[in-house]
Amino acid sequence: MASTAAKTLKSNTASKRQKTLAASVLSQSKTKKVTSERVERIASNALKSKTSAQLTKKLAGSAVSQSTKKRGEK
Repeated sequence: MASTAAKTLKSNTASKRQKTLAASVLSQSKTKKVTSERVERIASNALKSKTSAQLTKKLAGSAVSQSTKKRGEK
């Protein structure tokens, strides 16, 4: 997934949403970082949208899979 994210960031045709998700996915590659609340919302909206491109949904799925399940806990 990291290579897909890197290619997306270099692409002139990738949307802002795709680049945001790709940056999140790439920054978490081989680290213990988790997806931010902001990126979780972007990913959630992308996954719910009927018009999101397949690449967007792929990146969104990866970003969501790296989110914390303890978001609501303090």
